[in-house]
Amino acid sequence: MANKKQQFIVVGGIVVIVLIAMLAFFGANASATVMTVAEASQPDAVGKKVEVTGNVVNNSFDINGDILTFHIADPDEPGTDLPVRYDRGVSATFGNGVTAICTGTVGDDGTLVCSELVTKCPSKYETATDALTVERLLGYDDAIIDKTVKVAGVIGGSGPLDVTSDVRFDLVDAQNSDYLMPVEYQGALSDDVVAGTPVVLQGSLNKDGFFVCTQVSLEK
Repeated sequence: MANKKQQFIVVGGIVVIVLIAMLAFFGANASATVMTVAEASQPDAVGKKVEVTGNVVNNSFDINGDILTFHIADPDEPGTDLPVRYDRGVSATFGNGVTAICTGTVGDDGTLVCSELVTKCPSKYETATDALTVERLLGYDDAIIDKTVKVAGVIGGSGPLDVTSDVRFDLVDAQNSDYLMPVEYQGALSDDVVAGTPVVLQGSLNKDGFFVCTQVSLEK
């Protein structure tokens, strides 16, 4: 009888542990309430698991180690920003203006502590008909400094780095890989922009030899 009682206690303990684990799992993965930026900014949103979609406010982001903080705003409801904290690294697509779908819990200070971050940046397309090549652009030397131009080439190296990098990527001449230039860009990138992708950039070359980019489009 003693052995059966001990077995019953062990089995009962295992069942309790499994139930606790299941409750914890389903509690953590409970459906989030979809809210607008304005709704998630209200006091009654504190402590709730929410899903909020908004555009990253220009130059609002900061990165400390793996912790990314930024603000999102609803283009349809201007005037309200929601601070967001995300501690799972930064994707290469993240940047100014990107649409961010943030899922997490609103803290006591009104910050959305995000456990899941999905970014969306629609691909833009442009022809390279009237664009300079990298070789030709660099051939102008100082005559082209700070002048807005359009230049075509391919994404070099291993592809774009995250938005905190001084050089987001290198643009390489499509015909002569000896010619390349470092590109500064703090905007969002689509998932299609990877190493070897033909692109058309708008921006200007600065005196330090960096191309300060304002728009990245896939070449048609």
